[in-house]
Amino acid sequence: MAAVLGLGWLVTLSVYDVRERRLPNRLTLPGAAVILVGAVVAGRGVGAVVGAATLLGLYLLVHLLAAQAMGGGDVKLAFGLGALTGAFGMDVWMLAALAAPLLTAAWAVVALIRRAGPAVPHGPSMCLASAAAVAMATWA
Repeated sequence: MAAVLGLGWLVTLSVYDVRERRLPNRLTLPGAAVILVGAVVAGRGVGAVVGAATLLGLYLLVHLLAAQAMGGGDVKLAFGLGALTGAFGMDVWMLAALAAPLLTAAWAVVALIRRAGPAVPHGPSMCLASAAAVAMATWA
């Protein structure tokens, strides 16, 4: 049940970001809180907190250095997704953290080739990378 709810959250975030080009607090923050509480209850709280803080710090740094490249919603989403992937281990966290910008870059290249514009939302790539990394960890 938790996996279905989590996947629903990720899909909702992705669709919203593609349509609106933003990630609202009402979607990012409650999800992050639920993930952290769930990780603590499951005995994976330390990994979740470390993952959340680390990814938040990295995304915040990018946002502060180049606000046009990374929005505040992506930074807040990084907290929840860092917690999610960190709860499954630092290898899962690392896979998701590396895959997300690569997916966004690939999407941007396709958009440029199709002349759809250079700006693509990063949230869907973050969600896809996190879901794939967690799925690989749980089904391996």
